[in-house]
Amino acid sequence: QMRLIHKVPFTAQEIEGYRQLVYSNVVLGLGTLLDAMDAFDMPVSDENKEYLPLFDTFSDLKDGEPFPPQYLQPCIKLWEDPEVQKAYVRGNEAALPENYFADLPRLWKADYRPTEQDIIRSRAKTTGITETIFRLKGHDLHMLDVGGQKSERRKWIHCFQDVTVILFLVSLSGYDQCLVEDKDANQMQDAMAIWDSICHSQWFKTTSLILFLNKTDIFEKKIKVSPIKNYFPDYDGAPGDFDEAKVYFKRRFLKLSAKSSRQKEREIYTHFTNATDTALLRVVMAAVEALLSSY
Repeated sequence: QMRLIHKVPFTAQEIEGYRQLVYSNVVLGLGTLLDAMDAFDMPVSDENKEYLPLFDTFSDLKDGEPFPPQYLQPCIKLWEDPEVQKAYVRGNEAALPENYFADLPRLWKADYRPTEQDIIRSRAKTTGITETIFRLKGHDLHMLDVGGQKSERRKWIHCFQDVTVILFLVSLSGYDQCLVEDKDANQMQDAMAIWDSICHSQWFKTTSLILFLNKTDIFEKKIKVSPIKNYFPDYDGAPGDFDEAKVYFKRRFLKLSAKSSRQKEREIYTHFTNATDTALLRVVMAAVEALLSSY
């Protein structure tokens, strides 16, 4: 999104990498869903069982290689399977990724090229530290993207004592989801634990913090069918009320950041975002960049 906002173009090789990533997101995502169905003891419909062996193994695409045609019909049929749809509703129990299944015929076209929305929705595990440089009002803005998985945190938590600002991105829709690497842990609780450790780390005593409460669009739909109180018993807002739910989680994070012995509390900036909405994010990032340019 930051590259799109700042009009930093993707190279041909990067676009090809995203094309391959979309394919892996579709096939591996469906494979993850099928594995979850085994755990849920929910078999697919008999007429679709013939497709299951295709998802027992996975091979990455090579540069320029088209999406394998033998996967298109099985993906469509399995996604339309009523039992698969029932399992997808329980996706929070298996950390299922976002999906492209409504667009499968488009993705399998021979001339398919990822759109901006395809790129934004694609998901790849962040490992290590990735740096992107943007030009902002005559200054270079270095953005460092770090791995969020537990195994990655020890690599970066101590590396940023000299950073100007930390942008902390939380998926609001993760309030009822488990972690990919730990099915017994809650995504939101885990994010709160990381936020708490950052707010009170010796490395970040004077670092400004900007909290992005993201995926508001998914969150708004989800809270109507998956009550927050089932996962956060102290939530006392009206069930399914979007505004009260947003304020609740914002308050929870701000309370953690304020739990400090420092005499003067630093400013914590918060924004509600939908990362697939470039127009909204452009407005938010303009405010963030105004803050950054003041340093």
